[in-house]
Amino acid sequence: MHSDEIPVTVLSGSLGAGKTTLLNHLLENAGDRDLAVLVNDMGSVNVDAELVAEGSDLDAGGVTELSNGCICCELQDDLETAVVRLARERAFDHLLVESSGISEPEPVARLFTTASRVAASYEIDALVTVLDTRRFLDTFAGEDVPERRGETADDETRPLADLLIEQLEVANLVLLNKTDLCDESELEEAEALVNALQPDAETIRTEFSAVDPDRILGVDLFDAARMGELAGWQHALADERADDAHHDHQSEESRQSHDDHHDHRHPDEVYGIESLVFRARRPFHPERLATVLRDLPSSIVRSKGLAWIAGRDVKVDLSQAGPSIRATVRGPWIAALPEVRQELYRSNRPDLEWHDEHGDRQTELVFIGTDLDAEQLHARLEDCLVTDDEWEQASDLENPFPNEGDEDVVLREP
Repeated sequence: MHSDEIPVTVLSGSLGAGKTTLLNHLLENAGDRDLAVLVNDMGSVNVDAELVAEGSDLDAGGVTELSNGCICCELQDDLETAVVRLARERAFDHLLVESSGISEPEPVARLFTTASRVAASYEIDALVTVLDTRRFLDTFAGEDVPERRGETADDETRPLADLLIEQLEVANLVLLNKTDLCDESELEEAEALVNALQPDAETIRTEFSAVDPDRILGVDLFDAARMGELAGWQHALADERADDAHHDHQSEESRQSHDDHHDHRHPDEVYGIESLVFRARRPFHPERLATVLRDLPSSIVRSKGLAWIAGRDVKVDLSQAGPSIRATVRGPWIAALPEVRQELYRSNRPDLEWHDEHGDRQTELVFIGTDLDAEQLHARLEDCLVTDDEWEQASDLENPFPNEGDEDVVLREP
């Protein structure tokens, strides 16, 4: 942290998790720190800002509220104006940004890390996610999945599990709050789940969001270069690719077999939480894959990755969080581009895996779950791959997956 830059802590978490309680706790126990606060709430009256103001020693100018919107989307300009004004008008040691319960923390963090007038004055200290531990377990470890949803900017709704995952996978610190509502075994299971979903995050157990401010403020845990690369599924995929590198001495026949399809298990001894990586150089049959995805057992907490779908010459991004499964287009395969552009992309990406016949087209999916039946899941996914005859007739197959960049297909929801 440079001495002329103000450290920033971004607080996120679902509605009712305890973010505002944490904020008030930090203000009340700030000691010699002079804290500035920016809070955001989706209500027409920002009750959070009133609570913060009542619980702090700051005057009204020390609390900035952005009402009627989400600071990570339509009020982004307001957020930038607010933090620049705070830095200009008053001196303080640390800025706390409490996003609303439906906000994704990563876009907020980007504002402080990209080249802008904001980044010139501030530097992210940590991204902190507060979890309602009971609800977290009910969402990802329980048999009865809650159907609670959050309002989005365009009045649509989205499953709570989606947002929980997004807030968790970028976190540097995770507060398992409301621990008084769980027993020890449940807390250990929650910690194991957090570690599987975000292995690099520090986990702190709290009741009523009470935590030593020194464990939250001035911790210097944020690494802008690695933001968006810390999730458990990304770790599993990186481990899998590293394992592949160790097999370079294999015979050509063995390597070819490995290229066709490969899976790997990464066990966690606690509570049977493990991950499965499925890779294939043959496309999926769209309807068979959609059926398998819709039938994924509740024990699979998270799955993520790119899929090669027959009849679609684009990268299909599959994202599953609890009961929610969505498919979006990440962009075209490099192999689908004109040859001149292919050469340009490949020259800029020397580590790109390239198949002589299929180019960069391949499936790489990671599944994280409790008591995961990896062999059965692998077998079902392998059965989804097209036969030679189906491959030749791929354009005639019924296909529920997206084909354009602006499409977002919901394959399953609560």
